[in-house]
Amino acid sequence: MKIAIYAFEGASMFHLSTPQLVFDEVARRGLAEWSTVLFSDRAGSIDTAEGYQLGGISGAEAAADADVVVVPSWAEDGRELTPVLYRALHDAHDRGAVIVGLCLGAIAVADAGLLAGRSAATHWKAADRLAARHPDIAIDASALYVDLGDVLTSAGTASGLDACLHFVRSHLGADAANQVARSLVVAPHREGGQAQYIERPMARRVSSDPIARAGDWALAHLDDDLGVDQLAAAAHMSRRSFVRAFQASTGTTPAAWVRSRRLDEARRLLETTHLSIDQVSHSCGFGNTVTLRQNFLSAFGCTPSSYRRRFDARL
Repeated sequence: MKIAIYAFEGASMFHLSTPQLVFDEVARRGLAEWSTVLFSDRAGSIDTAEGYQLGGISGAEAAADADVVVVPSWAEDGRELTPVLYRALHDAHDRGAVIVGLCLGAIAVADAGLLAGRSAATHWKAADRLAARHPDIAIDASALYVDLGDVLTSAGTASGLDACLHFVRSHLGADAANQVARSLVVAPHREGGQAQYIERPMARRVSSDPIARAGDWALAHLDDDLGVDQLAAAAHMSRRSFVRAFQASTGTTPAAWVRSRRLDEARRLLETTHLSIDQVSHSCGFGNTVTLRQNFLSAFGCTPSSYRRRFDARL
């Protein structure tokens, strides 16, 4: 898979490096033959936001055969797309390539007309601006990223890492995404519905944090009853205080967080073990195959069996 990343004058090195870090790690770990290339309106060099000159950048022809075209950010002034970028995005989209707009890059993708009448995520500071500029686009201010299949957009800064890891997970499976995440020392837990993969997982905190302590305990006891009372007890907090602190820490409810972690484990077991679907459901705390299937289908748009056929790492 070839991934072309647009480099523009004034782009930050962080935003340019984010998709390269994730997608190049796929190749470095031998998970798939993926490659990245930086391209711009013309071959040569650009000046980054940090004041460095970045050379070795290809011209727009590098995006002509790309499977994925990424706009990793966009200029703060919200400038219009260059004709070269506009054409590159449209040509890529027309031939079936995936278009990715990370952070303010969602503005560029919207200006190209690829989000008309659809939904998107972007940096929270730019959400109102994007909504005013394109009132037909539904801006999901709560989303870390929104995946429409042919177009993927993300919220600000570090959410670009989440979106790129989601892309890896969607194409290579959860185990591959977890390997990449571990190598980059970032959280691998970012998933949600089939159309909008949205989640705020529990942040990793010091061991003395009661919420983190409860989360660690829960991950070690996924097959147990993980109701609010049990989690609060693990945190040594009252039920009411725990629920309030958990929501503030993770942005979600304990029940939703537990369900997501159980689904994470289910995907790992489906990819890497010979356990039956029934055994997987019990190991992850779903109790029976019907409950697992219902939750799996709701979250990922496919059944556990079909997921295993697609991502079985033992094949």
